Amino acid sequence: MQFKLFSVVLIILNCVDYSHCQVTRWRRSKRASYGSNPICKGCLACSKDNGCIRCQPKLFFFLRREGMRQYGECLHSCPSGYYGLRAPDMNRCSRCRIDNCDSCFSRDFCTKCKAGYYSHKGRCFEECPEGFAPLDDTMECVDGCEVGPWTEWGICSRNNRTCGFKWGLETRTRQIVKKPAKDTILCPTIAESRRCKMAMRHCPGGKGQSYEMWKSKESLLPIVQTFIILSVRVFPTR
Repeated sequence: MQFKLFSVVLIILNCVDYSHCQVTRWRRSKRASYGSNPICKGCLACSKDNGCIRCQPKLFFFLRREGMRQYGECLHSCPSGYYGLRAPDMNRCSRCRIDNCDSCFSRDFCTKCKAGYYSHKGRCFEECPEGFAPLDDTMECVDGCEVGPWTEWGICSRNNRTCGFKWGLETRTRQIVKKPAKDTILCPTIAESRRCKMAMRHCPGGKGQSYEMWKSKESLLPIVQTFIILSVRVFPTR
């Protein structure tokens, strides 16, 4: 009878010990499989539901969102659209606050814009601001060609004549005040012409004579008249 009782107690103890061992093994197995989870890579503290909670030094904490779920990750560098912000307690990935920015140096300074956008002074533009020219190879806005104001329209003329025709051309120009950053950047036009109506269709001095020539002859007329009068007085006719 005592032998049977001893046998029953021994069996119970073995079962308790076996259950304890199984629980211990299950916990160790769970801890091992959980620790090897890719989500927990680089973590100092990790949660099954939320991923990394704290990261190792020099790594950046990034809160990734997938639908309604979000979980933490520890990364060596922040993903596109984020920049690394170092802090004494823990380094974090913060979102760039610049529109159409792919990667940024700080919250308000973009270092690389999304495809199709030009980078200029930490911002991203579809078209470069006025006074700047686009470089398609680097997708940057650089100093463009700066020109001065237009002059007044010139005299209406045709074939270097200011008369003798009904229609002519008048021209205005402007000067380049600042050359572009690269020779490949074209400057705006610095001269333009438009059709105009001549003030005098018929030249006073004859067909095909320019207005300037007529004016020069007209200015000589008083001199010729004076010369004739003096000639008459000095050499009177008999």
